[in-house]
Amino acid sequence: MDRITITGSSNISEIGYDYESMTLEIKFTSGGIYQYWPITRAGYEQFSNAESKGSYFHKNIRGAKGVDYKKVDELGATI
Repeated sequence: MDRITITGSSNISEIGYDYESMTLEIKFTSGGIYQYWPITRAGYEQFSNAESKGSYFHKNIRGAKGVDYKKVDELGATI
């Protein structure tokens, strides 16, 4: 999945989104890469446009009911 670089965030360095699978991929500044699904297109757009991506992530994605996640490597393979 292609990701874009995020500047100005202390927690998130890159984000990407796959519209078909409704999967959001986040690379954290710590180096960990995680995929979250299902994230709607509107949810991704709100996240990507949020002034604070870290705050949006913690309030709306991390631990949200119905959102699954997994840790992956740089090639998208589950770790």
